[in-house]
Amino acid sequence: MAPRRLLLVGEGNFSFAAALSETLDDSTSVTATCLQRPADLAGDPVAQENLQRLRERGTEVRFGVDCTQLADAFELHHREFDRIYFNFPHCGRKAGVAKNRELLAKFFQRSQDKSFHVESALNHIFTRSLPFEDSQPRIFRTRVGGRWFSFPEPEALVGKLNRGFLEAPSCHPVRTINEKLIVELGKVFPLKRLKRPFPLLPQGSTSALTSWNCDILSAAFWISLREDDSNSESLTDGTTQDMEDFLALFSELSLLKDPGSDSKEEAHEESYGQTTVCLRPSLLVHVQAVIQAPDFVPGSLHILSGPVFRKCRILPFTMPAFHETLFVIGFNKNLKDGCLQSLLEHLKGFLDSLLTHTLLEGSQPSSSVEFVFQPNGKEYIINVKRPNFGPDCAKALIIGSVVTSATGIMHKDQCFMFVSMNLDLLAMLVWGISDWRMLWTFDHRFLKNFVSGSIEPFKSYCLYPPCYVHDISFWLDEKKGFDELEFHTVARAVSRDTVISIQFLSRFQHPKTQQVSLCYRLTYQTCDKALPQQQVSSMQSQLRKEIQERLHVIPR
Repeated sequence: MAPRRLLLVGEGNFSFAAALSETLDDSTSVTATCLQRPADLAGDPVAQENLQRLRERGTEVRFGVDCTQLADAFELHHREFDRIYFNFPHCGRKAGVAKNRELLAKFFQRSQDKSFHVESALNHIFTRSLPFEDSQPRIFRTRVGGRWFSFPEPEALVGKLNRGFLEAPSCHPVRTINEKLIVELGKVFPLKRLKRPFPLLPQGSTSALTSWNCDILSAAFWISLREDDSNSESLTDGTTQDMEDFLALFSELSLLKDPGSDSKEEAHEESYGQTTVCLRPSLLVHVQAVIQAPDFVPGSLHILSGPVFRKCRILPFTMPAFHETLFVIGFNKNLKDGCLQSLLEHLKGFLDSLLTHTLLEGSQPSSSVEFVFQPNGKEYIINVKRPNFGPDCAKALIIGSVVTSATGIMHKDQCFMFVSMNLDLLAMLVWGISDWRMLWTFDHRFLKNFVSGSIEPFKSYCLYPPCYVHDISFWLDEKKGFDELEFHTVARAVSRDTVISIQFLSRFQHPKTQQVSLCYRLTYQTCDKALPQQQVSSMQSQLRKEIQERLHVIPR
């Protein structure tokens, strides 16, 4: 290890310097300084004992050093240090907050007799973060049936399309989890990776969607495709190579209409060469396409992985975009019970092992995996309980499902089994990543925590980001109603995912007009960049305008 030089300022009685010096090797040199003169510490027995310990270890000690004038205390050739420590920065005595802030400000432009309370003390490490930028939705172009269409990415999904986390040679944790999961299930069944492009929606109607979940379409992100006859080579906001992988998701997609639009709107859109489709909310929409393909092999585990998108409320462990992997297998119905039991046992064993991989030696497992059989008689929900993620994780988290013999796709001699896994949520649990937004950060420091194929505990580089709380209240329009899911989606879009919590506070009904008002509390906080208070105030103001326009409410 190369020699290191450490500078300690504002040491007071030198207790920290004395303790630190005992933990360092010979290649590290320490220079400990304080503002007082030697005579000021002559009557302090603790300080004298600490100074004696430092001298015995050869530590350099300097007195009368003003931390705001460090350049005056050291010669030019002696000013380079690897670390500068300033514990409990304080002007002394009863100095107010303003004076202490001024002290820190002067210190960064480069103590007293009573003891300090050191319980829960913090070491602040300041680093330069990414700037907070008001990113605008990108415009994508795609080819459908020989015609070119363009569309903007949904505001709530800005920066979450076309990221390629699952592609080689990515070392992103969701890819590591996916590869390990595929290898494990490959020990039980023959594997067949599906590499051909799959559309956003299956060909035909939306019956494949509604057969799985009647609410899945209502939570989908609907986008408008507008016919674009401009040069097909000119792709907005990205290189041709960047877009090719993403365009594969749109190839040969069905041009379906938003079920919420009326016939007049549809006719108006068609007349202007525009149609409405939705981003796929789950890979389960591709089940029929997989099992009806000519190359489908019964007894083999067919694998499809990719991003999915759905609207959701703002909660710590729900996300509008995540990566899903889908396993599809068909087998003789007489073998159903044996195949199902074998898969469940191997899957549970793998998940239990995976979720305890990062535990320290001797620690007790803090996660439990269970398969909960559903009343429909066809589905198991995969639950994981991880109490060390705090009160928000007190209930079990759903990380996937196992479905057998889905209605409408079962052959008379065959039944099918589908395993769907939320890779993002699983990665959070395995590495201890408490904020799903970290998985989508553009900060290069995030991926430096991961080595392809390896699993080590994740260490956040932003431990105490500031948070800002704002309340918002508004009158409802009785004729229009109120969609709370859409309210969360608008807040997510306007805040660029900086709103981490929306809490319902109260409902008020005017005694005379009977008009109803709702009040919510929004908490803003980022996990990877600096968020100024002025920016939050601006977003809160913009939110008031957006909900009035989109949700037909009247802000109070």
